[in-house]
Amino acid sequence: MSSDAYFTGKVCVITGAGSGIGRALAENLAGRGAKLALSDIDAEGLAETVRRCEALGAQVKSDRLNVAEREAVLLYADAVHKHYGVVHQIYNNAGIAYHGNVVDSAFKDIERIMDVDFWGVVNGTKAFLPHLIESGAGHVINVSSLFGLIAVPGQSAYNAAKFAVRGFTEALRQEMLVEQQPVRVTCVHPGGIKTAVARNGTYAEGIDAAGFAAFFDKHLALHTPEMAARTITEAVAKGQGRVLIGWEAKALDLFVRTTASYYQRVASVVTRRFLP
Repeated sequence: MSSDAYFTGKVCVITGAGSGIGRALAENLAGRGAKLALSDIDAEGLAETVRRCEALGAQVKSDRLNVAEREAVLLYADAVHKHYGVVHQIYNNAGIAYHGNVVDSAFKDIERIMDVDFWGVVNGTKAFLPHLIESGAGHVINVSSLFGLIAVPGQSAYNAAKFAVRGFTEALRQEMLVEQQPVRVTCVHPGGIKTAVARNGTYAEGIDAAGFAAFFDKHLALHTPEMAARTITEAVAKGQGRVLIGWEAKALDLFVRTTASYYQRVASVVTRRFLP
């Protein structure tokens, strides 16, 4: 059976679909014959994604949504289910970036990252899980990060959120297996993807935001969103529990697992010498 068969006719929900990996996932799934429910807080970007997916022949329901607003997400899940009659897959992809040391970060900055990057995933998972179970062929796909595998200076808040997504998702996968529920669970760890995440991120006071974003775009953004989407959908079709995107994600994951806490000293030296 081809991987396309896993998606053809399936109702797939994607948050953060207005740009980056979310848009690439939407187009990839549209090309595989999926029915789409797309959301983003950026209405203009979302409209462009919808236009592209409809041009590929996909059925699309689109809604502006802030994944940090729990009641809105719960209502959204019911609306998607009512619209299509069934929901098969949820891609909790929406996320934001923040750069700042713990000393320099305000509580509100850390809370905002947790609200979107962690609680947004929890909200989406909890809201859609009953519908996925009901479908008899559900799949939860939660996007963590390379920074859900390795911690780095200046990313404490982002690390906290993405490590939390990883733990939440891995535990959920085990629960679905223990309870023999008809829901697969996949955690995604992208490496450096060419998106606007650094340019659209927020920064602690005193940080050269433009300089950091330029550094990310030039030296760290190694792969296209389309490559990321292909990797994700192929892994989802195979039922993989963990997906690492990019050679750097695989290499750094191995480095962390083989060096234990020593990697933290290496990361500190690299940050001090090379990062802006």
